[in-house]
Amino acid sequence: MSRFIEPTESPNRVEAVTEPSSQNPPSDDTRSSTASPGQPTGRAEQSGDTLASLDPAALDPAAVAEARRLRTDFTRFMMQYQFAIDEVLTKISILQDEFTHLHSYNPIEHVNSRVKSPESIIEKVARKNCDPSFEAIRATITDIAGVRITCSFIADTYRVLDMLTAQSDITVREIKDYITNPKSNGYKSLHAIIEIPVFMSNGVVPVLVELQIRTIAMDFWASLEHKIYYKYSGEVPVHLVSTLTETAQIASELDRRMEHLHAEVRALDSETDAWGDDSTTVPAPAMPETIVTQLQELRRRGGTQQV
Repeated sequence: MSRFIEPTESPNRVEAVTEPSSQNPPSDDTRSSTASPGQPTGRAEQSGDTLASLDPAALDPAAVAEARRLRTDFTRFMMQYQFAIDEVLTKISILQDEFTHLHSYNPIEHVNSRVKSPESIIEKVARKNCDPSFEAIRATITDIAGVRITCSFIADTYRVLDMLTAQSDITVREIKDYITNPKSNGYKSLHAIIEIPVFMSNGVVPVLVELQIRTIAMDFWASLEHKIYYKYSGEVPVHLVSTLTETAQIASELDRRMEHLHAEVRALDSETDAWGDDSTTVPAPAMPETIVTQLQELRRRGGTQQV
């Protein structure tokens, strides 16, 4: 079993230390083969040998206390990223509910989120040669928390990004537009690193979250591309790379055609707003008629004639 132990002289540093295990003791055959004739081979002697072979630091109370403190700090570190995702998902859920109940068109199709596993974080810390302090990890690895939003059309991706980043408690740290400037392999998506405040019991912690916003076609292509590269461990045959690039162009053309078709449909109704809001087709929220009547009466008494 591996546990994280923090050296006393360097606070909040993450190191992996392997502890000796007392499980699966040697069999009776193993003990008897190492004992001299006439010598006892009982559990007391075996236990003594095991204790003598342990690293003294593993039994040091200070080291144990440091390990417990680091486990708590690391747990808090991971929870902060999950809380940040919860904050972002709440914002997205509010937008979805608004568009569902007050507009005839909801631009958000799917939402997915994830927090990197501790193992993935430690692997990336080593690969990027990052200082293993929580402060350095937080500043260097910006995709520990990730939220992916799948939209119907290209224009929707920019509008959803604008709606989220315009909120006063969100700070934009970086935006990469791979829709306007696709990667060489054909990958398209909007990427944004945003900072969101997480209110813990001991204060406010600014946490980075990576947003990915893409269309259904872009998401389908990216998912397939990821599976292929994973299957071949990054060494994808040339003909498959070429095919992937071609399918990326096909997906891009599909996005353009579908958006053009959507624009034509919206143009048929001059009453439709930028989000497809049409008062004759919008499902009315579940509001009792008596409440509406009472509100109208109150407004009339106050001199307001329109609800």
